Amino acid sequence: MMPAVFVSHGSPTLPFDAVPAREFLRGLGAKLGRPKVIIVASAHWDTPAPALNAVERNATIHDFYGFPKPLYELRYDTPGAPTLAERAASLLADVGVSIDTERGLDHGAWVPLMLMYPRADIPVLQVSVQSRAGVAHHIALGRALAPLREEGVLILGSGGFVHNLRAIDWNGGLEPEWSRVFAQWTHEKLLARDETALVDYRRRAPHAAEAHPTEEHFMPLFVAYGAGGAAVERLHTSATFGSLRMDAYAFA
Repeated sequence: MMPAVFVSHGSPTLPFDAVPAREFLRGLGAKLGRPKVIIVASAHWDTPAPALNAVERNATIHDFYGFPKPLYELRYDTPGAPTLAERAASLLADVGVSIDTERGLDHGAWVPLMLMYPRADIPVLQVSVQSRAGVAHHIALGRALAPLREEGVLILGSGGFVHNLRAIDWNGGLEPEWSRVFAQWTHEKLLARDETALVDYRRRAPHAAEAHPTEEHFMPLFVAYGAGGAAVERLHTSATFGSLRMDAYAFA
């Protein structure tokens, strides 16, 4: 059975950045093994209600601007998974789900996957997040998809453990104390599987609003949490550009 995994995808430039998170992701695919299909809950597909992309082949979406030209030349055009989209839609029927027959992979999906599985030959299906729906909603979303893990499907949440673009230091620099404190609180609650605290993190966690001024990058963590089992493992921890936390977890 595949685990459910959360990774922080960081800046779109991650494939070019010589940082610990890039090297971690380059080894993660071998550590996890090869899934039959990958379902990615990406922070960069945020919709009012859950949606799945059902396409024969995923195009690479360069959903960012102002970056160096070589970044726009990267391609990660994987096979799609329209059959699995039908199965996933049936599992999500109770929460309501729509099918998108045109959307490809945004950079929240293809940036980490390009590092994890560089051959781009594994079918990929994206599921959207609902940033205003809260943690409990995303845990339920993950739990609905959890049976797919028994069928060789890797459920991957891709977001950011701490994500405040206004606080990033593009020249590097030390991680600020507020980022470390928030990350440590979240780590402890994940290991304890303290779902009550996690659901209420916005009120309970120190510096929650500073760590996540908007919530779309945090919600993929809870899709993976909901889809996984009782065992929680921190796979990686680091920070880039000061406060951009790159932590990753497996839930098995």
